Amino acid sequence: MVSTRKINRRQLLKSSGLRPRDIRSVDPSLFLTNSMPSLLIRENAILLNLGSLRAIAMGECVLIFDYNRRGGKAFIDTLLPRLNPRNSSGGPCMPFELEVVEAALLSRVQRLEQRLMNIEPRVQALLKVLPNRLTADILEELRISKQALVELGSRAGALRQMLLDLLEDEHEIRRICIMGRNCTLKNDVVECSVPLEKQIAEEEEEIEMLLENYLQRSESCHGQAERLLDSAKEMEDSIAVNLSSRRLEVSRVELLLQVGTFCVAVGALVAGIFGMNLKSYLEEHVFAFWLTTAGIIFGAVVAFFLMYSYLRARKVL
Repeated sequence: MVSTRKINRRQLLKSSGLRPRDIRSVDPSLFLTNSMPSLLIRENAILLNLGSLRAIAMGECVLIFDYNRRGGKAFIDTLLPRLNPRNSSGGPCMPFELEVVEAALLSRVQRLEQRLMNIEPRVQALLKVLPNRLTADILEELRISKQALVELGSRAGALRQMLLDLLEDEHEIRRICIMGRNCTLKNDVVECSVPLEKQIAEEEEEIEMLLENYLQRSESCHGQAERLLDSAKEMEDSIAVNLSSRRLEVSRVELLLQVGTFCVAVGALVAGIFGMNLKSYLEEHVFAFWLTTAGIIFGAVVAFFLMYSYLRARKVL
């Protein structure tokens, strides 16, 4: 059964047996302070914070905050079929709290994997096109893809770290097993009103295997996102080297043109001197024009090669 309710904080604390500091970990209004994934086990409830999914799982119900968000809808779509008796095939069912935890982890991991499947072909296509086609649209798409990979890797890494911390804490896993039973945990020893130690030990192993499964999937998603991000960064570095090489060639051509312009300007200076309205008596000779022109051209060429050799010697060109 799915229903919508509006309850205040006092009613929520009273019905769940939680404390105000526990609610802060799943409070949607404190998104900036509790953005990291968390799974907190209390005596009568499990608090889930998986990004856009924030929920409190109890013995017979689960309270979902902001159920209209993408994470809440995906969680509900995953949880409801698991609670349908027709889908159990007559086999033993897990406790309700564990069904909620597995549905939450499954919906979260599936969303990460789906995002990775959407990003990976786009990045692979960009890596094939670059660096031969350096257009503004392709570079912008590469930047957007890198940003998406960074976000995806961060989310998958945070989920992986949360699962690692939970698997390394034996007390938390044991507290999950004894929820809803007449058991207590004292000095690392489970004390139950009826002999359930063997059953609890088996459930601990099942819970660890369950968490390790989602740990591997989140690790795979995080690793693939990191590999794609490294490939995109290497391509970006290659593009930067290619652009630097092109800029170097352009600068080299500009320097050669400047040297040639300087040499031609010196020749123009000589021509301007002879163009003054003053008599030099060279105009009386028949071959003076051709000798002067040849001298200007020869001097400009010699000056160009001298400057070119000097720049090559100084490793400027």
